[in-house]
Amino acid sequence: MAKINERSRSRSAARLAAVQALYQQEMETITLPRLLDEFHRHRLGATVDDVEYADAEVDFFDDLVRGVDARRDEVDAAISDKLAAGWSMARLDKPMRQILRAGTYELIARPDVPTGSVISEYVDVAAAFYDKREKGFVNGLLDAVAKAVRV
Repeated sequence: MAKINERSRSRSAARLAAVQALYQQEMETITLPRLLDEFHRHRLGATVDDVEYADAEVDFFDDLVRGVDARRDEVDAAISDKLAAGWSMARLDKPMRQILRAGTYELIARPDVPTGSVISEYVDVAAAFYDKREKGFVNGLLDAVAKAVRV
């Protein structure tokens, strides 16, 4: 049981770190290899400015970041399809875009992870950035995406 909890915590940390990495990628002109290297060496499991980053499952982190990068058009289309009329990806703020991208990628590409776990985890990630309303938005949108991509 302890091993499962440890893996769960390391995957949760990987998800949060992936959202942060994707945000950094959108904010800066940085190559994917450099971005991954920076996170591997300076963020995952490190203490930066008195903030301790949890140990993350590195392979899972890499898959999330690389996967979103490689399949951005597919991921963005899946999200856009579930946004309300008049909304677009560009209208979402940057952290929200990354949360939805990582969650949608995981729903599309990681059938080994249960749907409920994916949605719950990204609602938790949203809690690091937002209040209750936005967490509900993440829950609803990822649930709609899951119903479309996990048949």
